[in-house]
Amino acid sequence: MRVEKDFLGEVQVPDDVYYGVQTMRAIKNFPITGQKIYPEMIKALGTIKCACAMANMSTGRMDKKIGDALVAACKEIMAGKFDDQFVTDVIQGGAGTSINMNSNEVAVNRALELIGEAKGRYDIISPNDHANMAQSTNDVFPTAIRLTSITLGDRLIAELKELKKAFEAKAEEFKTVIKMGRTHLQDAVPVTLGQEFAGYANVTQRAIDRIEHSLNHFYTLNMGATAVGTGLNAEPEYIVAVVKAISELTGKEFKSAGNLIDATQNCDEVCEMSSVLKATAFAFIKIANDLRLMASGPKCGWYEIKLPARQPGSSIMPGKVNPVMAEVLNQTCYRVIGNDLTTSLAVENGQMELNVMEPVMALGLFESLKILANAVGAFRELCVVGIEANVERCKELVDNSFGICTAMLPHIGYYPSSMVVKEAVATGRPVKDLIHEKGLVTDKEMEIILDPINMTSPGISGKAQIEELRKQGVETKSKC
Repeated sequence: MRVEKDFLGEVQVPDDVYYGVQTMRAIKNFPITGQKIYPEMIKALGTIKCACAMANMSTGRMDKKIGDALVAACKEIMAGKFDDQFVTDVIQGGAGTSINMNSNEVAVNRALELIGEAKGRYDIISPNDHANMAQSTNDVFPTAIRLTSITLGDRLIAELKELKKAFEAKAEEFKTVIKMGRTHLQDAVPVTLGQEFAGYANVTQRAIDRIEHSLNHFYTLNMGATAVGTGLNAEPEYIVAVVKAISELTGKEFKSAGNLIDATQNCDEVCEMSSVLKATAFAFIKIANDLRLMASGPKCGWYEIKLPARQPGSSIMPGKVNPVMAEVLNQTCYRVIGNDLTTSLAVENGQMELNVMEPVMALGLFESLKILANAVGAFRELCVVGIEANVERCKELVDNSFGICTAMLPHIGYYPSSMVVKEAVATGRPVKDLIHEKGLVTDKEMEIILDPINMTSPGISGKAQIEELRKQGVETKSKC
């Protein structure tokens, strides 16, 4: 053990760890979730501390020997070498101060080791005076949220783009598969299975657009704001240099906030991103439920599509297979929606110059970004790409539906069409038989009007073809 001290007193620290006294206090103070911060955030913190050391050396404020040691240590943190040394709980008081000091202590103790000094020799390199030079938790932690969100957001966007491609491939594959469209879970008019999957591709693209738009706000940083946004203890040259250094280290173009007080007080961009993820979750719940309905059966449901079998579906019912990938997507989306409520409450609860609830909003946002990317990837790979159309079943349901009579409206009128449907419902007889029996249109016209391809395209089904028949002198009964 080694003894470290802060202004509250002395604390014993295991000699083999790289964190120190303030991290030890946090371990005791915040035994909340047992969950540690994400590796992506650890890398973000290492990046920020590295950039700060670089910027402080560039202004001449930090000694080069100390600065070089801190830069080397922080690059090791960025590489994931010290992930196990970030031990504070994700939910904590202090607006992330414990996480900030955890990163400062790890960077300093590794830097001390690199120059041949013992851990805890803070008289040589200090967590507060050097690793935290020209900084505050109140600019470091929000910046770490932004960098982490960009990393996780980029991965989610990449997964969504792959899912969109998968939906588009299925739209092309199923473009000639006619099935029954439904509204209110009742028969409506025919659509193609391809048209439905094209709709899924479109809503996925909208999700991508919204996430990309929201993510743009995370490229504005409040580094140099220090405690309340006034920039106390941070030279103007440093403020420019630190943002430039972060851009260089990440390969991304960041900029300094035009108003550092606003950027320190408010977290509305976190709320916006969380809300966008909630909207995405709602869209995917709908898609997952559609697939579960279309795959229902196989004998007593719709069974219009076949989902890949991923595992035995029951411990008691032999041969049962469940739509587990759609189910896990649903459950992930429920979690994202719940996280949005937590994040929204945390964003709302800022007072004066700082929102102290940033740790829990970061937890909710990061989890939503990460698990949604995981679920989307698994859903695409293990479900969507393997979906098959049950063409014969789709055709059977269309042929037996009363909804196809909707296409007859312009040709015979609403009331006669309604009477046909009413009789079909009462007797169970096919719509086509009743139209033929009543002589409402000729058999040739009925064949054209009720052609599923005509019914799934804009316009009045069969109108152009019937007009062509008239030009040829063929008898027609259509009112069109």
